[in-house]
Amino acid sequence: MSGMVEKRGLGTWLTHIGLLIGIAIICFPIYMAFVASTVTQPEIARPPMPLLPGSHFIENYTAALTQGINAPVWQMLLNSSIMAMGIAVGKIVISIISAYAIVYFRFPFRMMFFWLIFLTLMLPVEVRIVPTYEVVAGFGMLNSYTGLILPLVASATATFLFRQFFLTVPDELAEAARVDGAGPIRFFLDILLPMSRTNIAALFVILFIYGWNQYLWPLLITTKPEMNTIVMGIKQMFPSGDDIADWPVIMATTLMAMLPPVAVVVFMQRLFVKGLVESEK
Repeated sequence: MSGMVEKRGLGTWLTHIGLLIGIAIICFPIYMAFVASTVTQPEIARPPMPLLPGSHFIENYTAALTQGINAPVWQMLLNSSIMAMGIAVGKIVISIISAYAIVYFRFPFRMMFFWLIFLTLMLPVEVRIVPTYEVVAGFGMLNSYTGLILPLVASATATFLFRQFFLTVPDELAEAARVDGAGPIRFFLDILLPMSRTNIAALFVILFIYGWNQYLWPLLITTKPEMNTIVMGIKQMFPSGDDIADWPVIMATTLMAMLPPVAVVVFMQRLFVKGLVESEK
């Protein structure tokens, strides 16, 4: 018995050491980016790269927030936040209502409509980019938050996941709600929505990061610098031709661009993991 305990203890130590090594490998480049954002350009250009943070933290981050290239970084961060939030919330709202209709309402061709929605997984935005752009331009939605969000707001994946969850909900719940006099909307709001909380949280994290990382679509429909997203802004900061990159400002911008998605993951971590692994709601 003591041998088993010792082996288990050794295994735990090895597991933790492996985790720490993995964390160090993942975090070291981020740490170096942070160091680069706190020093001057000559210190970065002159090898070896410093391993300790410098004294220009406030200066570099202030320059990044207020200057940028075509637009201030704070403006691009705001644009990305609005776009990511709009896409995440819009996808969840549309998907959960669609899945509710498909599972709980009997109407002609409902399964055909579901599979048509599911087939759109094979048509990502890159495939339908030209007709989508024409529609958005025709409605006058270029250089607008509506244009950034609306074409990306439907999600076949989220609809499928909500449908699969609703199919696991016991029929007795719907029957009990009907006996109690609850209509379809009351049943949806008071029973299904609270039960879907962890699924919604998990999808929100995934979809927020999806919206935050969008590059091609914002690049196409935004021509005004004040509508640029942060992913576009970072790309624009890289030098072209013989220009010299301001690496401290670029690194500061990159780290600030990481903060909102990281904050969403950290604050919603418990619900996110629960929504992915919990089998019994």
